[in-house]
Amino acid sequence: MKTIGLLGGMSWESTITYYEILNKTIVEKLGGYHSAKIMMYNVDFAELEENMSTGNWAGNAKILSEAAKRLEDAGADYIVIATNTMHKLVPDIEKNISIPILHIADTTAEKIKEDGLCKVGFLGTKFSMTQDFLHERFRKAGLEVMIPDEADIELVNDVIFDELCLGKVLESSRKEYQRIIASMKAQGAECVILGCTEIGMLITAEDSVLPVYDTTLIHAREAALKALKD
Repeated sequence: MKTIGLLGGMSWESTITYYEILNKTIVEKLGGYHSAKIMMYNVDFAELEENMSTGNWAGNAKILSEAAKRLEDAGADYIVIATNTMHKLVPDIEKNISIPILHIADTTAEKIKEDGLCKVGFLGTKFSMTQDFLHERFRKAGLEVMIPDEADIELVNDVIFDELCLGKVLESSRKEYQRIIASMKAQGAECVILGCTEIGMLITAEDSVLPVYDTTLIHAREAALKALKD
């Protein structure tokens, strides 16, 4: 079994989900007393959030590159970044390590394509919704990406940072997300990507009028399966 280098803490709530899925998938495949071989570096999210707020992406690249390098030096075989937004910095991190990064957009796109879908609604942080670092990889995989309008982009982002990242799950916010998902369906979306590792705390398949592709669940499962491949 390969050793997974888990780069977590963004936020710690969603990292718990990664840890759980990694281990449950290994047990599912191997049975018995097996569990995943994981090395985890948990960053202080407050530092990264402050850098995002001030546009200091270089600062975040330095923090995550150093963390990934520590995981590599400790014996990790590949890196799993337990958040969507920080995949913006994958090119910077890759310059500082020699082991691969399992990309969250690639694993999600592959699953959607397997199911024969093409037009996807995307929810995530403002950075993930309005910038191309995830959408570009989705488009290269043949997917058409739809995002909410400007006002709803702000709403989705505020719920993530002001509520979910602080462990708050509010029914009023769930209803707003449901409204936005219904709107995307009306515009032709065939499914919705939960493109922030915290959104799964708020929205599940039962809450959505569209099929749900939770990047956290897909990414974590594929990370565990990768550990078992030659």
